[in-house]
Amino acid sequence: MRTRTTLALLLACTVAPLGAEDWPHWRGPSKNGLSGETNLPVKWSPATGENVAWKLAMPAMSGSTPIVWRDRIFLNVADALPDGGDKPTLHLWCVDRAKGTLLWQRPLGGGNDMQRKANRSSPSPVTDGTGVWVLTGTGVLKAFDFDGRELWARDIQKEYGRFGLNWGYGSSPLLHGGAIYVQVLHGMRTDDPSYLLRIDKATGKTAWRVERPTNAIQESPDSYTTPAVVKVGNAEELVITGGDVVTGHDLATGKELWRVNGLNPTNNPNFRIVASPVVHGELVIAPTRVRPMLALKPGGRGDVTATHVLWSFDSGPDVPTPVTDGTYVYSVTDNGVMFCLDARTGKEIYGRQRLRPGTYSGSLVLADGKLYVTNEDGVTSVVKAGPAFEILAENEFNDYSLSSPAVSGGRMFFRTTKYLWAIGK
Repeated sequence: MRTRTTLALLLACTVAPLGAEDWPHWRGPSKNGLSGETNLPVKWSPATGENVAWKLAMPAMSGSTPIVWRDRIFLNVADALPDGGDKPTLHLWCVDRAKGTLLWQRPLGGGNDMQRKANRSSPSPVTDGTGVWVLTGTGVLKAFDFDGRELWARDIQKEYGRFGLNWGYGSSPLLHGGAIYVQVLHGMRTDDPSYLLRIDKATGKTAWRVERPTNAIQESPDSYTTPAVVKVGNAEELVITGGDVVTGHDLATGKELWRVNGLNPTNNPNFRIVASPVVHGELVIAPTRVRPMLALKPGGRGDVTATHVLWSFDSGPDVPTPVTDGTYVYSVTDNGVMFCLDARTGKEIYGRQRLRPGTYSGSLVLADGKLYVTNEDGVTSVVKAGPAFEILAENEFNDYSLSSPAVSGGRMFFRTTKYLWAIGK
């Protein structure tokens, strides 16, 4: 019995190394792209197998990021197009983290199609270690336990009206405390109001629904961002960006507490927002469509534009979400130009440093003193974190990618059109 017990412990350590972090949200354990993992790979090669632990074939492309909890990986997956009528074409996959094998899959519904460059599997799932919640671009929200048993299901479009975003719905749900927060910020293809939802994670029932009005015009009401939570003193507030503004909301009621204008100073009709807000301590970074990226302190009541904007930067990202460790803010433009800013002042530490030319849609991850970002050609640049720009490696998957990496247990998990990759020893 002692031998069997020792063997079981050894096997457990190979699945989830001691001190390993989970990656339960598309932006990681702290929901801001930071990871405390160490000894992560710098170089890898699918061609030679260097630092490739395994790869799992995917049926189609997706912008959804894998999430990881202990020995399991969860993915929002789309079947290859064409749709095929009412046949379920969207699924939740559960994958063995150690082996890279499919443990189970569950249907999320049909209706998958391409909207611009993305399909309907774009939102990333979330987990708390006992349940997993997944939202599709068709508005289906489902809860499962870790054995794949469906706990409840909702159809957001059926209940509250069709989504009206020009590029298709892509916001990921936010899991915080006992609730799932969902934003529907739209206006390009609908006259229906934008709104926020708080849904009880256990029952699937709506705790509140609040509308979020703005003066944004044409495409500018559309937001593809994911909500964030910031702690202000002893309170917590929900942070939402979209429709030309940043708003803070009471978690218990959804009531808007404060608002910062200025994400679209020229009232451009095409200022949809893709990059999500980033929170570190009481610092909120709010990107828009390149300019301006605002840094602000949360809190206050009413319109706090004049008092709570700390700095503004006119060369921010469009699609990739930035990352900050509280000392520096790192940002990459859509064409692969990287900036490092002082988090307190917005001063450029370095600017206009060129990564591999290409289109960048994946968001930045900061881990083990390194920055990781993958472009649409499947090239992952590894850049040394800190005040001096230095590219440590450029790793090629030779496959299309829209997703951001996940980090857990000494490995990194990348999603390309053809495969889910486990990179690391």
